[in-house]
Amino acid sequence: MATSDWGSFDWEDPFRIGEQLDEEERLVMQTARDYARDRLEPRIREAYRNEGTDPAIFREMGELGLLGATL
Repeated sequence: MATSDWGSFDWEDPFRIGEQLDEEERLVMQTARDYARDRLEPRIREAYRNEGTDPAIFREMGELGLLGATL
């Protein structure tokens, strides 16, 4: 069986984006990840069932600075 020099595959960061980000960008990524896990994920199933979206999600994301591009 042939071996590969590619190393192991990282399912959390398959494109190794984390290695290309500076500290501030990593903090934004972690903030988004934490919000998605802690606040967004629990609401997804209910929103899908009711075919709706909780408007509070957009306010929360805005407060965290996750909406809109920084130009």
